Amino acid sequence: MRVSKRASGAIAVGAAFALVASGCSSSDSGSDDTGNSADGAIVIDGGEPENPLIPASTTETNGGKIIDWMWTGLVEYPNNGGAPQNAVAESIETTDSKVYTIKIKQNTKFHDGTPVKAKNFVDAWNWGAYGPNGAQNSSFFADIDGFSEVNTVDPDGPDGPQKAPEPAAKTMKGLKVVDDWTFEVTLAAPTAVFPTKLGYSTFMPLPDAFFTQSAEEFGKKPIGNGPVKFVSWENNVAIKLTRFDDYQLRDKMKIKDVTVKIYQDDNAAYSDLVSGNLDFQQQVPVSALAGDKWKTDLGERAVASTTPSTGIIAFPIYDKRFTNPKLRRAISMSINRQEITDKIFFGNRKPADSWANPLTPGAQPGNCTACQFNVEEAKKLLAEAGGFTGKLSLYYNADASHKEWMEAVAQQIKTNLGIDAVAEGVPTFAVFRQNINAHKMKGMYRAGWQQDYPDVENWVNPLYVTGGSSNDGLYSNPQVDALAKEASGAPSLDASHAKFAEAVKLIDQDVPTVPIYFGGQQSGYSTKIKKMELTNVGELDITSVEL
Repeated sequence: MRVSKRASGAIAVGAAFALVASGCSSSDSGSDDTGNSADGAIVIDGGEPENPLIPASTTETNGGKIIDWMWTGLVEYPNNGGAPQNAVAESIETTDSKVYTIKIKQNTKFHDGTPVKAKNFVDAWNWGAYGPNGAQNSSFFADIDGFSEVNTVDPDGPDGPQKAPEPAAKTMKGLKVVDDWTFEVTLAAPTAVFPTKLGYSTFMPLPDAFFTQSAEEFGKKPIGNGPVKFVSWENNVAIKLTRFDDYQLRDKMKIKDVTVKIYQDDNAAYSDLVSGNLDFQQQVPVSALAGDKWKTDLGERAVASTTPSTGIIAFPIYDKRFTNPKLRRAISMSINRQEITDKIFFGNRKPADSWANPLTPGAQPGNCTACQFNVEEAKKLLAEAGGFTGKLSLYYNADASHKEWMEAVAQQIKTNLGIDAVAEGVPTFAVFRQNINAHKMKGMYRAGWQQDYPDVENWVNPLYVTGGSSNDGLYSNPQVDALAKEASGAPSLDASHAKFAEAVKLIDQDVPTVPIYFGGQQSGYSTKIKKMELTNVGELDITSVEL
Protein backbone atom coordinates (compact mmCIF):
# COMPACT_ATOMS: atom_id res chain seq x y z
CA MET A 1 0.00 0.00 0.00
CA ARG A 2 0.99 3.64 -0.46
CA VAL A 3 -0.43 7.05 0.19
CA SER A 4 -0.04 10.38 -1.54
CA LYS A 5 -1.83 13.70 -1.53
CA ARG A 6 -1.58 16.61 -3.92
CA ALA A 7 0.29 19.54 -2.42
CA SER A 8 2.42 22.58 -3.05
CA GLY A 9 4.90 24.48 -0.92
CA ALA A 10 7.32 22.84 1.49
CA ILE A 11 7.91 21.74 5.03
CA ALA A 12 10.98 23.13 6.73
CA VAL A 13 12.93 21.20 9.34
CA GLY A 14 14.68 23.55 11.75
CA ALA A 15 17.36 23.06 14.37
CA ALA A 16 14.75 21.67 16.73
CA PHE A 17 13.67 19.21 14.02
CA ALA A 18 10.28 20.94 13.84
CA LEU A 19 7.99 20.37 10.89
CA VAL A 20 6.87 23.92 10.20
CA ALA A 21 3.37 24.66 8.94
CA SER A 22 2.90 25.50 5.29
CA GLY A 23 0.24 27.81 3.92
CA CYS A 24 -3.35 26.75 3.38
CA SER A 25 -5.49 28.22 0.65
CA SER A 26 -9.00 29.28 1.51
CA SER A 27 -9.99 30.00 -2.06
CA ASP A 28 -12.42 27.76 -3.86
CA SER A 29 -11.09 26.72 -7.27
CA GLY A 30 -14.31 24.93 -8.12
CA SER A 31 -14.27 25.56 -11.85
CA ASP A 32 -11.85 25.96 -14.71
CA ASP A 33 -11.56 28.98 -17.02
CA THR A 34 -14.69 28.03 -18.90
CA GLY A 35 -16.66 27.31 -15.75
CA ASN A 36 -17.63 23.81 -16.86
CA SER A 37 -15.60 21.73 -14.40
CA ALA A 38 -17.31 22.45 -11.11
CA ASP A 39 -20.21 20.05 -11.63
CA GLY A 40 -18.37 17.64 -13.88
CA ALA A 41 -17.85 13.91 -13.34
CA ILE A 42 -15.27 11.32 -14.31
CA VAL A 43 -15.09 7.53 -14.41
CA ILE A 44 -11.76 5.87 -13.59
CA ASP A 45 -10.64 2.27 -13.44
CA GLY A 46 -10.21 0.31 -10.22
CA GLY A 47 -10.52 -3.07 -8.55
CA GLU A 48 -12.56 -4.55 -5.72
CA PRO A 49 -11.01 -3.66 -2.33
CA GLU A 50 -9.93 -6.60 -0.22
CA ASN A 51 -11.53 -5.32 2.99
CA PRO A 52 -14.00 -2.71 4.25
CA LEU A 53 -12.44 0.72 3.91
CA ILE A 54 -10.68 1.31 7.23
CA PRO A 55 -7.30 3.07 7.05
CA ALA A 56 -5.49 0.83 9.56
CA SER A 57 -6.83 -2.34 7.94
CA THR A 58 -6.07 -1.59 4.28
CA THR A 59 -2.77 -2.87 2.91
CA GLU A 60 -3.50 -3.13 -0.81
CA THR A 61 -3.86 -0.65 -3.64
CA ASN A 62 -7.51 -1.12 -4.68
CA GLY A 63 -8.80 -0.02 -1.30
CA GLY A 64 -5.75 2.12 -0.65
CA LYS A 65 -6.41 4.59 -3.43
CA ILE A 66 -9.99 5.15 -2.20
CA ILE A 67 -8.64 5.86 1.28
CA ASP A 68 -6.01 8.17 -0.24
CA TRP A 69 -8.80 10.24 -1.75
CA MET A 70 -11.27 10.11 1.14
CA TRP A 71 -8.81 11.00 3.91
CA THR A 72 -6.20 13.67 4.54
CA GLY A 73 -3.44 13.00 7.06
CA LEU A 74 -1.16 15.09 9.21
CA VAL A 75 1.35 15.36 6.37
CA GLU A 76 1.16 14.82 2.63
CA TYR A 77 3.59 13.80 -0.10
CA PRO A 78 3.98 16.18 -3.08
CA ASN A 79 3.35 14.84 -6.55
CA ASN A 80 6.91 15.66 -7.59
CA GLY A 81 8.38 13.33 -4.95
CA GLY A 82 9.60 16.17 -2.74
CA ALA A 83 9.81 16.19 1.04
CA PRO A 84 6.62 15.66 3.07
CA GLN A 85 4.75 18.77 4.14
CA ASN A 86 2.04 19.56 6.62
CA ALA A 87 -1.60 18.97 5.74
CA VAL A 88 -3.96 18.64 8.73
CA ALA A 89 -0.96 19.30 10.98
CA GLU A 90 -0.31 22.93 11.86
CA SER A 91 3.07 21.93 13.24
CA ILE A 92 5.02 18.85 14.30
CA GLU A 93 7.78 19.70 16.74
CA THR A 94 10.46 17.76 18.57
CA THR A 95 13.79 18.49 20.20
CA ASP A 96 14.96 14.89 20.55
CA SER A 97 13.19 12.84 17.84
CA LYS A 98 11.48 10.94 20.66
CA VAL A 99 8.73 13.23 21.99
CA TYR A 100 6.68 14.95 19.31
CA THR A 101 4.13 17.70 19.92
CA ILE A 102 1.57 17.78 17.11
CA LYS A 103 -0.79 20.72 16.64
CA ILE A 104 -3.59 20.35 14.09
CA LYS A 105 -5.48 22.96 12.10
CA GLN A 106 -8.78 23.97 13.67
CA ASN A 107 -10.86 24.38 10.52
CA THR A 108 -11.04 20.81 9.20
CA LYS A 109 -14.05 18.51 9.36
CA PHE A 110 -15.09 14.94 8.79
CA HIS A 111 -17.66 14.22 6.12
CA ASP A 112 -20.38 13.97 8.78
CA GLY A 113 -19.72 17.59 9.75
CA THR A 114 -17.93 16.90 13.03
CA PRO A 115 -14.61 18.65 13.62
CA VAL A 116 -11.31 16.80 13.34
CA LYS A 117 -9.74 17.00 16.78
CA ALA A 118 -6.58 15.69 18.40
CA LYS A 119 -8.54 12.89 20.08
CA ASN A 120 -9.62 11.61 16.65
CA PHE A 121 -6.00 10.84 15.83
CA VAL A 122 -5.20 9.40 19.25
CA ASP A 123 -8.33 7.22 19.33
CA ALA A 124 -7.72 5.99 15.77
CA TRP A 125 -4.09 5.07 16.48
CA ASN A 126 -4.99 3.28 19.69
CA TRP A 127 -7.69 1.31 17.86
CA GLY A 128 -5.27 0.35 15.08
CA ALA A 129 -2.56 -0.73 17.51
CA TYR A 130 -4.79 -2.80 19.82
CA GLY A 131 -4.11 -6.43 18.87
CA PRO A 132 -7.62 -7.90 19.32
CA ASN A 133 -8.98 -5.44 16.73
CA GLY A 134 -6.97 -7.26 14.07
CA ALA A 135 -5.89 -4.21 12.08
CA GLN A 136 -3.51 -5.41 9.37
CA ASN A 137 -1.39 -2.28 9.65
CA SER A 138 -0.98 -2.44 13.44
CA SER A 139 2.81 -2.89 13.22
CA PHE A 140 3.18 0.67 11.92
CA PHE A 141 2.42 1.88 15.46
CA ALA A 142 5.32 -0.11 16.92
CA ASP A 143 7.46 3.04 17.26
CA ILE A 144 5.09 4.42 19.91
CA ASP A 145 5.83 3.84 23.59
CA GLY A 146 3.45 1.24 24.98
CA PHE A 147 2.77 -0.60 21.71
CA SER A 148 3.99 -3.91 23.15
CA GLU A 149 1.43 -3.62 25.95
CA VAL A 150 -1.51 -3.32 23.55
CA ASN A 151 -0.27 -5.66 20.82
CA THR A 152 0.92 -9.05 22.07
CA VAL A 153 2.76 -11.71 20.08
CA ASP A 154 1.17 -15.01 19.09
CA PRO A 155 3.61 -17.61 20.54
CA ASP A 156 3.17 -20.16 17.74
CA GLY A 157 2.21 -17.95 14.81
CA PRO A 158 -1.14 -17.25 13.18
CA ASP A 159 -1.76 -20.89 12.24
CA GLY A 160 -0.81 -22.45 15.58
CA PRO A 161 -3.27 -23.64 18.23
CA GLN A 162 -2.19 -21.07 20.81
CA LYS A 163 -3.53 -17.54 20.85
CA ALA A 164 -1.78 -14.30 21.63
CA PRO A 165 -2.15 -13.40 25.32
CA GLU A 166 -4.61 -10.69 26.26
CA PRO A 167 -2.92 -7.27 26.05
CA ALA A 168 -2.02 -5.63 29.34
CA ALA A 169 -3.48 -2.30 28.20
CA LYS A 170 -6.01 -0.98 25.69
CA THR A 171 -4.25 2.29 24.90
CA MET A 172 -0.62 3.23 24.34
CA LYS A 173 1.00 5.25 27.09
CA GLY A 174 2.94 7.16 24.44
CA LEU A 175 -0.18 8.99 23.23
CA LYS A 176 -1.60 11.93 25.17
CA VAL A 177 -4.28 14.45 24.21
CA VAL A 178 -3.11 17.89 25.38
CA ASP A 179 -6.15 19.87 24.21
CA ASP A 180 -8.68 19.78 21.37
CA TRP A 181 -6.04 20.68 18.79
CA THR A 182 -2.83 19.29 20.30
CA PHE A 183 -1.53 15.83 21.14
CA GLU A 184 1.79 14.46 22.25
CA VAL A 185 3.48 11.33 20.92
CA THR A 186 6.27 9.68 22.89
CA LEU A 187 8.19 7.02 21.01
CA ALA A 188 9.98 4.05 22.54
CA ALA A 189 13.25 5.39 21.11
CA PRO A 190 14.33 8.42 19.07
CA THR A 191 13.05 7.94 15.51
CA ALA A 192 14.00 10.54 12.94
CA VAL A 193 11.79 9.13 10.18
CA PHE A 194 8.60 9.24 12.28
CA PRO A 195 7.23 12.54 10.87
CA THR A 196 7.76 11.27 7.31
CA LYS A 197 5.51 8.28 8.01
CA LEU A 198 2.54 10.34 9.18
CA GLY A 199 1.04 10.74 5.70
CA TYR A 200 0.53 6.99 5.39
CA SER A 201 -3.11 5.93 5.65
CA THR A 202 -2.62 3.99 8.89
CA PHE A 203 -2.16 7.31 10.68
CA MET A 204 -5.42 8.88 9.46
CA PRO A 205 -7.99 10.16 12.00
CA LEU A 206 -11.32 8.42 12.64
CA PRO A 207 -14.56 10.25 13.48
CA ASP A 208 -16.42 9.63 16.73
CA ALA A 209 -19.03 7.74 14.67
CA PHE A 210 -16.49 4.99 14.00
CA PHE A 211 -16.56 3.95 17.64
CA THR A 212 -20.38 3.67 17.76
CA GLN A 213 -20.56 0.74 15.32
CA SER A 214 -18.59 -2.26 14.18
CA ALA A 215 -15.48 -1.63 12.12
CA GLU A 216 -16.96 -3.61 9.22
CA GLU A 217 -20.15 -1.52 9.22
CA PHE A 218 -18.12 1.67 9.16
CA GLY A 219 -15.85 0.35 6.39
CA LYS A 220 -18.80 -0.27 4.10
CA LYS A 221 -19.95 3.35 4.50
CA PRO A 222 -16.75 5.15 5.52
CA ILE A 223 -16.52 8.71 6.80
CA GLY A 224 -13.24 10.44 6.04
CA ASN A 225 -11.90 13.98 6.17
CA GLY A 226 -10.53 14.33 2.64
CA PRO A 227 -11.58 16.23 -0.49
CA VAL A 228 -14.15 13.61 -1.55
CA LYS A 229 -16.76 11.75 0.47
CA PHE A 230 -18.33 8.34 0.08
CA VAL A 231 -21.59 7.87 -1.84
CA SER A 232 -21.98 4.14 -2.51
CA TRP A 233 -20.21 0.83 -3.03
CA GLU A 234 -21.71 -1.89 -5.21
CA ASN A 235 -19.44 -4.90 -4.86
CA ASN A 236 -17.49 -5.76 -8.01
CA VAL A 237 -19.29 -2.98 -9.91
CA ALA A 238 -18.38 0.53 -8.73
CA ILE A 239 -17.50 2.82 -5.84
CA LYS A 240 -18.94 6.33 -6.11
CA LEU A 241 -17.46 9.43 -4.49
CA THR A 242 -18.47 13.09 -4.55
CA ARG A 243 -16.84 16.39 -3.67
CA PHE A 244 -16.84 17.37 0.02
CA ASP A 245 -17.84 21.03 -0.24
CA ASP A 246 -16.78 21.83 3.32
CA TYR A 247 -13.17 20.76 2.72
CA GLN A 248 -10.82 23.57 3.78
CA LEU A 249 -7.29 22.53 2.80
CA ARG A 250 -5.27 23.21 -0.37
CA ASP A 251 -6.29 20.25 -2.47
CA LYS A 252 -9.96 21.05 -3.09
CA MET A 253 -11.78 19.26 -5.89
CA LYS A 254 -12.28 21.10 -9.19
CA ILE A 255 -14.93 18.61 -10.33
CA LYS A 256 -17.83 17.08 -8.44
CA ASP A 257 -18.21 13.32 -8.91
CA VAL A 258 -15.83 10.38 -9.28
CA THR A 259 -16.93 6.85 -10.12
CA VAL A 260 -14.35 4.10 -9.63
CA LYS A 261 -15.48 1.39 -12.02
CA ILE A 262 -14.38 -2.05 -10.89
CA TYR A 263 -12.98 -4.18 -13.70
CA GLN A 264 -12.10 -7.88 -13.75
CA ASP A 265 -10.09 -7.45 -16.95
CA ASP A 266 -7.78 -4.52 -17.68
CA ASN A 267 -8.13 -5.13 -21.42
CA ALA A 268 -11.83 -4.32 -21.06
CA ALA A 269 -10.91 -1.16 -19.17
CA TYR A 270 -8.50 -0.18 -21.94
CA SER A 271 -11.15 -0.72 -24.58
CA ASP A 272 -13.45 1.61 -22.63
CA LEU A 273 -10.65 4.19 -22.38
CA VAL A 274 -9.99 4.20 -26.11
CA SER A 275 -13.72 4.42 -26.90
CA GLY A 276 -14.28 7.28 -24.46
CA ASN A 277 -16.28 5.36 -21.88
CA LEU A 278 -13.51 5.58 -19.26
CA ASP A 279 -11.70 8.78 -18.31
CA PHE A 280 -8.53 7.39 -16.73
CA GLN A 281 -6.66 4.09 -16.58
CA GLN A 282 -3.66 3.99 -14.26
CA GLN A 283 -1.87 1.15 -16.07
CA VAL A 284 -2.72 0.14 -19.61
CA PRO A 285 -2.53 -3.63 -20.25
CA VAL A 286 0.62 -5.33 -21.49
CA SER A 287 -1.17 -6.04 -24.77
CA ALA A 288 -1.22 -2.28 -25.48
CA LEU A 289 2.54 -1.86 -24.97
CA ALA A 290 3.62 -3.90 -28.00
CA GLY A 291 4.75 -1.57 -30.76
CA ASP A 292 3.73 1.38 -28.58
CA LYS A 293 0.11 0.72 -29.52
CA TRP A 294 -1.08 2.69 -26.49
CA LYS A 295 0.73 5.79 -27.75
CA THR A 296 -0.84 5.42 -31.17
CA ASP A 297 -4.29 4.91 -29.66
CA LEU A 298 -4.07 7.76 -27.15
CA GLY A 299 -1.63 10.26 -28.65
CA GLU A 300 -1.00 13.15 -26.25
CA ARG A 301 -3.25 11.44 -23.70
CA ALA A 302 -0.64 8.71 -23.15
CA VAL A 303 1.31 9.40 -19.96
CA ALA A 304 4.56 7.59 -19.11
CA SER A 305 5.89 7.89 -15.57
CA THR A 306 8.34 6.24 -13.19
CA THR A 307 7.02 5.11 -9.82
CA PRO A 308 8.66 3.88 -6.57
CA SER A 309 7.31 0.37 -6.97
CA THR A 310 8.76 -3.08 -7.60
CA GLY A 311 7.29 -6.22 -9.12
CA ILE A 312 7.98 -9.06 -6.70
CA ILE A 313 7.28 -12.78 -6.37
CA ALA A 314 7.15 -14.04 -2.78
CA PHE A 315 7.74 -17.40 -1.09
CA PRO A 316 5.26 -18.88 1.41
CA ILE A 317 8.02 -19.72 3.87
CA TYR A 318 5.43 -21.38 6.11
CA ASP A 319 5.41 -24.14 3.45
CA LYS A 320 8.23 -26.56 4.35
CA ARG A 321 9.22 -26.90 0.69
CA PHE A 322 10.50 -23.30 0.75
CA THR A 323 12.38 -23.14 4.05
CA ASN A 324 15.85 -23.64 2.54
CA PRO A 325 17.38 -20.27 1.54
CA LYS A 326 19.62 -21.98 -1.02
CA LEU A 327 16.51 -23.15 -2.88
CA ARG A 328 15.05 -19.66 -2.79
CA ARG A 329 18.31 -18.16 -4.02
CA ALA A 330 18.56 -20.75 -6.79
CA ILE A 331 15.10 -19.86 -8.08
CA SER A 332 15.88 -16.15 -7.97
CA MET A 333 19.17 -16.52 -9.84
CA SER A 334 17.56 -18.65 -12.55
CA ILE A 335 15.43 -15.69 -13.70
CA ASN A 336 16.65 -13.47 -16.54
CA ARG A 337 15.11 -10.15 -15.53
CA GLN A 338 16.51 -8.25 -18.49
CA GLU A 339 14.82 -10.63 -20.91
CA ILE A 340 11.48 -10.23 -19.15
CA THR A 341 11.61 -6.43 -19.12
CA ASP A 342 12.67 -6.37 -22.78
CA LYS A 343 10.35 -9.00 -24.25
CA ILE A 344 7.28 -8.82 -22.04
CA PHE A 345 7.25 -5.13 -21.11
CA PHE A 346 8.98 -3.87 -24.28
CA GLY A 347 11.50 -1.88 -22.26
CA ASN A 348 8.87 -0.13 -20.13
CA ARG A 349 10.22 -1.68 -16.91
CA LYS A 350 13.76 -2.02 -15.55
CA PRO A 351 15.29 -5.23 -14.16
CA ALA A 352 15.31 -5.17 -10.35
CA ASP A 353 18.78 -5.26 -8.83
CA SER A 354 18.06 -4.00 -5.29
CA TRP A 355 15.73 -4.76 -2.39
CA ALA A 356 14.31 -1.26 -2.17
CA ASN A 357 13.28 0.74 -5.21
CA PRO A 358 16.17 3.13 -6.04
CA LEU A 359 13.79 6.12 -6.09
CA THR A 360 13.43 5.75 -2.32
CA PRO A 361 15.55 7.81 0.11
CA GLY A 362 18.08 5.53 1.80
CA ALA A 363 17.87 2.80 -0.84
CA GLN A 364 21.13 1.35 -2.14
CA PRO A 365 21.20 0.37 -5.84
CA GLY A 366 22.57 -3.05 -6.73
CA ASN A 367 22.38 -4.67 -3.29
CA CYS A 368 20.34 -7.69 -4.45
CA THR A 369 23.05 -10.23 -5.31
CA ALA A 370 20.27 -12.83 -5.50
CA CYS A 371 18.88 -10.85 -8.45
CA GLN A 372 21.91 -11.66 -10.60
CA PHE A 373 21.20 -14.04 -13.50
CA ASN A 374 23.55 -17.00 -13.16
CA VAL A 375 22.22 -20.37 -14.30
CA GLU A 376 25.28 -22.39 -13.28
CA GLU A 377 25.28 -20.96 -9.75
CA ALA A 378 21.51 -21.50 -9.56
CA LYS A 379 21.89 -25.17 -10.52
CA LYS A 380 24.64 -25.61 -7.93
CA LEU A 381 22.51 -24.05 -5.18
CA LEU A 382 19.51 -26.17 -6.16
CA ALA A 383 21.60 -29.35 -5.86
CA GLU A 384 22.95 -28.23 -2.47
CA ALA A 385 19.36 -27.61 -1.32
CA GLY A 386 18.38 -31.17 -2.26
CA GLY A 387 16.44 -30.20 -5.38
CA PHE A 388 12.72 -29.58 -5.71
CA THR A 389 10.15 -32.26 -6.44
CA GLY A 390 6.63 -31.87 -7.76
CA LYS A 391 4.93 -28.88 -9.35
CA LEU A 392 5.97 -25.33 -8.46
CA SER A 393 2.93 -23.08 -8.81
CA LEU A 394 3.39 -19.35 -9.26
CA TYR A 395 0.09 -17.59 -8.50
CA TYR A 396 -1.08 -14.19 -9.71
CA ASN A 397 -4.37 -12.26 -9.84
CA ALA A 398 -5.82 -12.63 -13.31
CA ASP A 399 -7.80 -9.37 -13.34
CA ALA A 400 -4.70 -7.34 -14.26
CA SER A 401 -1.80 -7.77 -16.70
CA HIS A 402 0.32 -10.29 -14.82
CA LYS A 403 -0.26 -13.43 -16.89
CA GLU A 404 2.45 -12.73 -19.47
CA TRP A 405 5.34 -11.95 -17.15
CA MET A 406 4.43 -14.59 -14.58
CA GLU A 407 4.32 -17.23 -17.32
CA ALA A 408 7.70 -16.01 -18.57
CA VAL A 409 9.21 -16.37 -15.08
CA ALA A 410 7.74 -19.85 -14.71
CA GLN A 411 9.16 -20.89 -18.09
CA GLN A 412 12.62 -19.61 -17.18
CA ILE A 413 12.62 -21.54 -13.88
CA LYS A 414 11.50 -24.65 -15.77
CA THR A 415 14.10 -24.26 -18.53
CA ASN A 416 17.03 -23.28 -16.35
CA LEU A 417 16.45 -25.50 -13.32
CA GLY A 418 14.30 -28.35 -14.63
CA ILE A 419 11.58 -27.61 -12.06
CA ASP A 420 7.98 -28.13 -13.18
CA ALA A 421 7.04 -24.47 -12.73
CA VAL A 422 3.58 -23.30 -13.82
CA ALA A 423 1.93 -19.86 -13.56
CA GLU A 424 -1.65 -20.06 -12.30
CA GLY A 425 -4.17 -17.21 -12.27
CA VAL A 426 -6.61 -16.47 -9.43
CA PRO A 427 -9.73 -14.76 -10.86
CA THR A 428 -9.79 -11.59 -8.73
CA PHE A 429 -7.37 -9.57 -6.63
CA ALA A 430 -9.70 -9.69 -3.62
CA VAL A 431 -9.79 -13.51 -3.57
CA PHE A 432 -6.05 -13.64 -4.27
CA ARG A 433 -5.32 -11.42 -1.26
CA GLN A 434 -7.69 -13.38 0.98
CA ASN A 435 -5.70 -16.54 0.31
CA ILE A 436 -2.42 -14.74 1.00
CA ASN A 437 -3.65 -13.26 4.28
CA ALA A 438 -4.97 -16.66 5.38
CA HIS A 439 -1.51 -18.17 4.71
CA LYS A 440 -3.02 -20.70 2.34
CA MET A 441 -0.80 -20.17 -0.67
CA LYS A 442 0.48 -23.47 -2.02
CA GLY A 443 3.22 -21.97 -4.13
CA MET A 444 5.03 -18.74 -4.91
CA TYR A 445 2.86 -15.68 -5.58
CA ARG A 446 2.96 -12.18 -7.00
CA ALA A 447 3.54 -9.63 -4.24
CA GLY A 448 4.48 -6.28 -5.77
CA TRP A 449 5.21 -3.36 -3.46
CA GLN A 450 4.40 0.32 -3.88
CA GLN A 451 5.96 2.47 -1.19
CA ASP A 452 3.75 3.97 1.51
CA TYR A 453 6.12 6.77 2.49
CA PRO A 454 9.49 7.91 1.13
CA ASP A 455 12.07 6.10 3.22
CA VAL A 456 13.91 2.78 2.94
CA GLU A 457 12.34 1.75 6.26
CA ASN A 458 9.11 1.18 4.33
CA TRP A 459 10.86 -1.45 2.21
CA VAL A 460 12.13 -3.40 5.21
CA ASN A 461 9.86 -3.24 8.26
CA PRO A 462 6.49 -4.13 6.65
CA LEU A 463 7.95 -6.80 4.35
CA TYR A 464 10.79 -8.52 6.20
CA VAL A 465 10.53 -7.90 9.94
CA THR A 466 8.79 -10.65 11.93
CA GLY A 467 5.13 -9.71 12.23
CA GLY A 468 5.40 -6.93 9.62
CA SER A 469 2.07 -5.81 8.18
CA SER A 470 2.85 -7.22 4.72
CA ASN A 471 5.24 -10.02 5.71
CA ASP A 472 2.71 -12.46 4.27
CA GLY A 473 5.17 -15.31 3.71
CA LEU A 474 6.04 -15.30 7.45
CA TYR A 475 9.77 -14.79 6.91
CA SER A 476 11.63 -14.37 10.19
CA ASN A 477 15.26 -13.67 11.03
CA PRO A 478 16.00 -12.39 14.57
CA GLN A 479 19.16 -10.64 13.35
CA VAL A 480 17.18 -8.73 10.72
CA ASP A 481 14.60 -7.82 13.38
CA ALA A 482 17.31 -6.52 15.73
CA LEU A 483 19.04 -4.44 13.06
CA ALA A 484 15.73 -3.05 11.79
CA LYS A 485 14.80 -2.07 15.34
CA GLU A 486 18.10 -0.26 15.74
CA ALA A 487 17.60 1.42 12.38
CA SER A 488 14.05 2.55 13.14
CA GLY A 489 15.21 3.97 16.47
CA ALA A 490 18.25 5.77 15.10
CA PRO A 491 18.40 9.49 15.98
CA SER A 492 19.31 10.56 12.43
CA LEU A 493 18.26 9.46 8.96
CA ASP A 494 21.86 8.75 7.95
CA ALA A 495 22.35 6.44 10.94
CA SER A 496 18.99 4.80 10.24
CA HIS A 497 19.82 4.15 6.60
CA ALA A 498 23.21 2.67 7.50
CA LYS A 499 21.59 0.17 9.87
CA PHE A 500 18.94 -0.75 7.33
CA ALA A 501 21.74 -1.44 4.83
CA GLU A 502 23.14 -3.99 7.30
CA ALA A 503 19.73 -5.62 7.64
CA VAL A 504 19.33 -5.77 3.87
CA LYS A 505 22.61 -7.71 3.54
CA LEU A 506 21.07 -10.47 5.66
CA ILE A 507 17.80 -10.32 3.72
CA ASP A 508 19.82 -10.72 0.53
CA GLN A 509 21.31 -13.96 1.87
CA ASP A 510 17.92 -15.30 2.98
CA VAL A 511 16.00 -14.33 -0.22
CA PRO A 512 12.48 -14.26 1.30
CA THR A 513 11.11 -12.79 -1.94
CA VAL A 514 12.24 -12.41 -5.55
CA PRO A 515 12.38 -8.81 -6.89
CA ILE A 516 11.77 -8.92 -10.65
CA TYR A 517 11.36 -5.40 -12.07
CA PHE A 518 11.22 -1.74 -11.09
CA GLY A 519 7.97 -0.05 -11.92
CA GLY A 520 7.38 2.07 -14.96
CA GLN A 521 3.79 3.19 -15.49
CA GLN A 522 1.86 3.80 -18.70
CA SER A 523 -1.40 5.64 -18.05
CA GLY A 524 -4.05 7.14 -20.27
CA TYR A 525 -6.89 9.62 -20.01
CA SER A 526 -9.90 10.65 -22.11
CA THR A 527 -10.48 13.69 -24.33
CA LYS A 528 -12.84 14.94 -21.62
CA ILE A 529 -9.95 15.81 -19.31
CA LYS A 530 -8.24 19.16 -19.86
CA LYS A 531 -5.66 18.86 -17.11
CA MET A 532 -4.52 16.22 -14.62
CA GLU A 533 -1.55 15.15 -12.50
CA LEU A 534 -0.32 11.87 -11.12
CA THR A 535 0.72 11.49 -7.50
CA ASN A 536 4.25 10.51 -6.57
CA VAL A 537 3.19 6.84 -6.62
CA GLY A 538 1.35 7.05 -9.94
CA GLU A 539 -2.26 7.31 -8.78
CA LEU A 540 -4.55 9.88 -10.36
CA ASP A 541 -4.58 13.04 -8.28
CA ILE A 542 -8.33 13.58 -8.53
CA THR A 543 -8.03 17.06 -7.02
CA SER A 544 -5.93 18.16 -10.02
CA VAL A 545 -8.49 17.13 -12.65
CA GLU A 546 -10.03 19.86 -14.80
CA LEU A 547 -12.46 19.10 -17.62
